[in-house]
Amino acid sequence: MDSSAQKPDAGFKYELAAKHSRNAVVRLVSSTESAVEKVIFDFRFLALLAVGGSLAGSLLCFLNGCVYIVDAYKVYWTSCIKGVHTGQMVLRLVEAIDVYLAGTVMLIFGMGLYGLFISNVPPGLPSDIDRALKGSSLFGMFSLKERPKWMKISSLDELKTKVGHVIVMILLVKMFERSKMVTIATGMDLLSYSVCIFLSSASLYILHNLHKSA
Repeated sequence: MDSSAQKPDAGFKYELAAKHSRNAVVRLVSSTESAVEKVIFDFRFLALLAVGGSLAGSLLCFLNGCVYIVDAYKVYWTSCIKGVHTGQMVLRLVEAIDVYLAGTVMLIFGMGLYGLFISNVPPGLPSDIDRALKGSSLFGMFSLKERPKWMKISSLDELKTKVGHVIVMILLVKMFERSKMVTIATGMDLLSYSVCIFLSSASLYILHNLHKSA
């Protein structure tokens, strides 16, 4: 009787040990999977490098644009004193617009990346509990009631669209800047200049329609 009672008891212990071993393996696999997923998702914080670089680059662009504005004033007053206006002031202002637009691109890109990869603010968050809006002001002035539309980016395609619109504007400003230095001597030069103006107008029209459809 004792030997027959010990056999079922030994079998039960073996099954219990096997079940415990399987549970340990399952827990190990589950914990490993969770750790791998956590590491993969934590790689999203690499976007902070792009966010910081974009915001720093936008600051440089805005400061450089201010330098162009100051230079335009210098050219203007120098031209007034000499009584000769060469159009260099307009070129400085166009260059300032170009640099400001580049800074705007980097600002939108950096804030868009932050909203997509770092921030956990839901799209329909009420303005009264939005943490970013509560502390966003310039010495208590110009506080926002709600997030601007250009900050409401929910996908990479939307971010690329917004950045692409500003890039098109930069190209148009560049074209205008170059057109100030073009010398029209022949009919072909005039035709080429007219085609450039037409294409610029067409691109603005298409961009406007795409913005309305979006």
